Parts: sequence; structure tokens; C-alpha cells
Amino acid sequence: MWQRSVCVGLLALALGYLCVLGPELPPAALRQLSASLLGTLRRARSLEARTVAAWQAAIVRPARGWARVAVGVNACVDVVLSGVKLLEALGLEPSDGKDHAVLNSGQELKEAFAHFMERGAAAERFFSDAQAFQDIARTASEHPAAQLYVGGNAALIGQKLATNPDLKILLCGPVGPKLHELLDDNVVVPPESMQERDEFHLILEYQAGEQWGRVRAPAASRFIFSHDLSNGALNMLEVFVSSLDEFQPDLVVLSGLHMMEGQSKEMRQRRLMEAVASISDIPTDIPIHLELASMTDQDFMSNIVHQVFPLVNSIGLNEQELLFLTQSASGPHASLASWSGIPDVGVVSDILFWILKEHGRTAQRASDLTRIHFHTLAYHILVTVDGHWGNQAAAVAAGARAAGTQACATDTIDASKVFLKAPLEFVTSHTEAPSKISLNPDEPVVQWHREGISFHFTPVLVCKDPVRTVGLGDAISAEGLLYSEAYPQ
Repeated sequence: MWQRSVCVGLLALALGYLCVLGPELPPAALRQLSASLLGTLRRARSLEARTVAAWQAAIVRPARGWARVAVGVNACVDVVLSGVKLLEALGLEPSDGKDHAVLNSGQELKEAFAHFMERGAAAERFFSDAQAFQDIARTASEHPAAQLYVGGNAALIGQKLATNPDLKILLCGPVGPKLHELLDDNVVVPPESMQERDEFHLILEYQAGEQWGRVRAPAASRFIFSHDLSNGALNMLEVFVSSLDEFQPDLVVLSGLHMMEGQSKEMRQRRLMEAVASISDIPTDIPIHLELASMTDQDFMSNIVHQVFPLVNSIGLNEQELLFLTQSASGPHASLASWSGIPDVGVVSDILFWILKEHGRTAQRASDLTRIHFHTLAYHILVTVDGHWGNQAAAVAAGARAAGTQACATDTIDASKVFLKAPLEFVTSHTEAPSKISLNPDEPVVQWHREGISFHFTPVLVCKDPVRTVGLGDAISAEGLLYSEAYPQ
């Protein structure tokens, strides 16, 4: 770091010296020397500072933005605290990790937590025992380190969008008194969405390098669990769709389908068919974005891909959800059991391309799906079918910027508090003839094309000491949507 400071100082002196000697040098030589020194000065800045500066220039508002956004249907109060501290408070000893699709006891809770902590991966699970969950929730909410926040993908996206005073936000979901108190004044909740009791979700966070027994977290993330029957049954979906006529939104954001995994298979399938019918009732001229979340049932994921994807215009998801999706629907790289470190850009690109080619809009297919916003810790990719979306370079950069500011809890990105984790070189595919791309921090949004589909890639500046990881994906998707423009069809 000190070498860079000395270098910058010497170059500044050199520029000053040139100004003094200016009259004695030919104009062409002076221009060439000045340009060379200025270029060296720019390169002497950190990669992070250069990326921030380039984003600032790239992030511009779309020509036609949104005015009214309707968001539904999962909402709750998040109780956020250290996972290790809660498990210790519950008297649970460290153990080896083991994943469980549904949690039935404290033993299974600690095993699932350890399983994902040692991978540094986010996950969400349903806790089946109502009384046991209430006891755990009471211990969590009364813990001195616990903090209460707006929770649920829909409420978090609505809350993020509501920070823009020009937007009017409608939120439909099970909103209890505590959640209503926490919501931004700019969020409108219809009376039919109000209920007497809040739904609580427990968010167990851990930091990069944090240890619990023999488990050591490679990255900061969180493990979420709940016993949430209102969100699990999508109780507010019909209220949400019926509210759209009066609210007249420009954009609909839908989330919470993953919460149905806590239901029986028969109930889940019946409710999904009802959800498909309700979504089909939304006017086709209103774009719909679907936010995915952690799931474990491959049949259910496959049903969502085949039944819901054709009805929505855009989806948002992370690396765990993307891999589970391709495994569930027999897509490319489905044999990959898990990611090893930073997800390979070429593998991610192949899966995203396949989703839009096989399940998105084409001349032969009546699907509405034309956009995917993918986010992982180190980078983001926005993929669109050509001719349907604009301003996507700004949108992907805005999403990445939001990841850095929210994780560090700052209004702007401080280059000294973040680091560049994305690969500086990568290939764009492993199934087609790939392009090899070198990342340039002065032009951090990289674009490539493949058979009528455009890819916009940008690195993320990862927070060195994250304050809060919950809701990062929702903030990223919200910001990406805010800067996106849907072209009328």
C-alpha cells in the first residue's frame, strides 16, 4: 500500500515539473507525456477504487422507469443474531454437518447449520415442530445480541424500493403489528393483508473465518429457518392479485413460492396450481419478476420451472438456486454436485443460456420469460433475450454496488473496506466455443452475446467485514429492477 502512495506522489511531482517546463517542450511532446503520466496515475489506484469510479459513470437511470410497484407475497419479522451464539444459548454442542430438507429437532438444526456454515452457503429450511420453534424463537428474540428487521423476500424488496421517493409501493403479505411498525412509510399495505400476530423467521449469521467446533466458515453468510404457516400456504396470494386492479402497478414482483416446501406434497401441488391460475390473471402488459430462494425438493422446483417460468418476465436467483434448478430440470452441468469456491463463469453462463433457450421466449414458444438476474458473492450476471429489456449494463452495475453498500452498511462504497474477489480472466462457456475475457476495472461491465441472448457481467466488491448478509439478494434484485427498462411488446 505504501509503495502505491509513494508512486502516486512521485507522479504528481512529475506532472508539476512538466507544467513548469511546459513552455520549453513541444506541444505534442507535452501532451504525450501528460497523457502517459495521467494513465499511470489512474492505474496506480486500487482495482477497487477504479471499479467504483467506472460504476459511477455506468449507472444511469433508464429512459422510462417505474412509478408503481406491487410486491408480494411473503413477509415476516427477521430475528437476526449470531448462529453460534444462539446454538450455545440453546445448549447445543458442535457436531458434524448434515443437511435436512425439513428440521424436526434441535439436533437437526445444529447439523444443518454446520453443513452450510462449512460451505459458506446460504440456506433456508422449515422447522416442523411448532412448540419447539416457539421456544427457540423466544430464546433468540430475548438474546441481547438479537436484532429485529423487516423480513421475507417480498417485504425486503418492497422496503428497498421504497427508499426511492418517486416510487409508490404496494406490499401484500402476512403483515403483523411489529412488521407494520418496521415498514417504510412509502409502503402501502391493504387492510386485508394485516393479521394479529407476526410471523418470525430466525436468521443465524456467521462471519468468514468464524469457527464452531471443527467447522470453519469460508465466507460470511446465514442460515434461515421458521415455522411459518401463513407464508407457507401463500395465504395472501389471492389478496395480492385482487389488489392490482385498484393499485394499477407498472411492475409486479412475486416471491415466496419456496415457502410452500413446508406443506405436504398434495397441498403443495394444489396450491401451486392455484398460484399459476392467479398469476395468469395478472394483465400481460405488466412485467412480472419472480424472486427464487433456497429449495430442497427437486420435483417442486421442476414444477415451478415448467408451470411458473412461462408466466413471468424475469427471475432472480443465486448460485445455490441455479445449481439446484439445473439438477431438478436436467439442464447443463446437472452432474455437478456443488460449487467449488467461486462458481465458474462459463458453467453459470451455460445454465443461464439454457434456461432462456429452453424455458424463455422464442419464436416457437409462448413463454414470457426474457430476463434472469444471477448473483453470487464475487460477481453478477444479467441475461436478457434481445429486444425486451434496456439499460442492463447500468442495472447489473447498480445491483453489484448495492451488494457492497448493504453488506458494509454504508451509503457509498468505501474502496478501503471492500475487495475484488471475481476472477480476472474467465471463459464464457464450456458447451460452446467460448470467448476468453480479461476483466478491466476501468470497464467493469463486460458484455457478450449468444444466439439472440445478451449477457452483462460485473464483479462485486466484497465487504471485508460485513455488517449484515440477510436480504442481500433481495436488495440486489430490487436495485437491478429499479435501473431496468422493459420495452413494450
